[in-house]
Amino acid sequence: MPKTASTQIAVIGIDIGKNSFHVVGLDRRGAIVLRQKWSRGQVGERLANAPPCLIGMEACVGAHHLSRKLEALGHDPRLMPAKYVRPYSKGQKNDFRDAEAIAEAVQRPTMKFVPTKTVEQLDLQAMHRVRERLVSQRTGVINQIRAFLLERGIAVRQGRQFLRAELPEILATRSDVLSTHMLHTIEGLAQDWRQMDERIDKLSTEIEVLAHEDAGAERLMSVPGIGPIISSAMVAAIGTGAIFSKGRDFAAWLGLVPKQISTGDRTILGPISRRGNRYLRALFVQAAWVVLVRVKNWERYGLKSWIEAAKKRLHHNVLAIALANKLARIAWAVLARGRNFELTRSNELSPQPA
Repeated sequence: MPKTASTQIAVIGIDIGKNSFHVVGLDRRGAIVLRQKWSRGQVGERLANAPPCLIGMEACVGAHHLSRKLEALGHDPRLMPAKYVRPYSKGQKNDFRDAEAIAEAVQRPTMKFVPTKTVEQLDLQAMHRVRERLVSQRTGVINQIRAFLLERGIAVRQGRQFLRAELPEILATRSDVLSTHMLHTIEGLAQDWRQMDERIDKLSTEIEVLAHEDAGAERLMSVPGIGPIISSAMVAAIGTGAIFSKGRDFAAWLGLVPKQISTGDRTILGPISRRGNRYLRALFVQAAWVVLVRVKNWERYGLKSWIEAAKKRLHHNVLAIALANKLARIAWAVLARGRNFELTRSNELSPQPA
């Protein structure tokens, strides 16, 4: 970075690429004083001797690593969702204009920033993403087996456990309707299924061990319906939860609040927004269903009166979403305030000191 330019730069916007980064620097008045294309290795070298400045980047692949690196050099790196940067782009799209838009957006006092993830969070997040992919692929294999059997007139009761129990007998005794080629095909799919089960179980065990080693995840497991998978996924996604000021903000980030389309003093609420972290939202909905089917635990969790009242006015699917919203708020309070979940004497849900 030229010495004359570095003394004037107050804000830098970096458009991250795979091998090359486009950099735009602004002075305190907002004028462009730097407009260059750097390689990945040049970013650290040129900013190492530069005076501390505000650096904006979009939260994408590699951004968290670069953010930690720049923070170690004394700068103030901030990550932003790409959709919040887009309105600041002027003219036709190119990399330098994207970097300029990032530099403009990072200065806004109302901008929402993404906290920089630690190495441990990224490791845990990677394990969850691999597990999610394997679960999705396993579902595809199971559906394919069911479809092939149904084409031959063999119907199996819905549920993974029923297909697993009946498949060996079907392959051994139904050679009258299953050809040799089809038998070999289904046996291969069954082998893929077993291998995926092994990998999923191994990953789940590793995630469970890490969840019990983390204090925040351990506290989250005191919340109804939340186990090692959800607790570790939540810690990997939001850390201590300090980025949110209240539980409703976390629930809104998950997409568990009604979508609002309001105008002219008229409030219109639709279905849930489905914004934010899709994976974590699905886990909380699954946790809500687990709580709902375990009726005997409602009173122990302090949820009996709330669920019974909600059941009278809500469809069971809507009830699950409402309960997922409630569990998400409780989980945020437990994580952000450093407290375990317990019941108060008044039989109300409340996070209590650990």
